[in-house]
Amino acid sequence: MEGGEGESSSTAAAGVVPESAMEAVKQTLAQLQELKPQLEEMMSLAKPEALAQMQPLQRAKTMYLLAEATTTMFTLRLRCSGVNPDDHRVKSEIERLNVYREKLQRCMDRRNVLNRQAATRFIEHSLPDLSSTQKQNIKDLSKGEKSRMTTYSETTAKKRKYQADDEKQSVQPEEG
Repeated sequence: MEGGEGESSSTAAAGVVPESAMEAVKQTLAQLQELKPQLEEMMSLAKPEALAQMQPLQRAKTMYLLAEATTTMFTLRLRCSGVNPDDHRVKSEIERLNVYREKLQRCMDRRNVLNRQAATRFIEHSLPDLSSTQKQNIKDLSKGEKSRMTTYSETTAKKRKYQADDEKQSVQPEEG
C-alpha cells in the first residue's frame, strides 16, 4: 500500500505542475550542467597569472564578461526565487555593467581610428628637410583633399622603366 500512496502523491503533484513546465525545468537543468565546464574554464581566466599575460584591452573584456556572467546568473537565481531583479540591489550592478560595456565598446572602436591631423603633424615635424610642395602635399593629405598618395612601388616602377630605356641605349654598340 505504501507504493500506491507514493504513486498517488506524485500523480497529484503532476496535476498541479503542468507537464510543459516540468519539461522546461529538466531542459534548464541539463543546459546548466553543460554550462558548468565552460564556467570553470572562464573562472580560470580570472587568476592573476592568466590576467597578467593578457593585453589591457583583452583583460578588460575578460573581466567584463566574468562580471556579466555572474550578474546574469544571480539575476536568474532571483527570478527563480520569485524576486523581481528590478526591485533588488542587483539592478544598480546591471546599470554599472552597461556603463562599462559602453566604455569598452568605445575603446575597441577607437583602436582602429587614425587621427590624420595628428599623424600629419608628427610626420611633418619629424622630417625637417621637406620642400614647401611636400609640406603642402602632406597638409592636403591630412585634410583629405588628395584621394591617394603615390606608393613607393609605383614610383620605383616608373624609375625602373626609364632606367631600363637608358640602359638599352647605353648598351647598344655605337656605329661609327
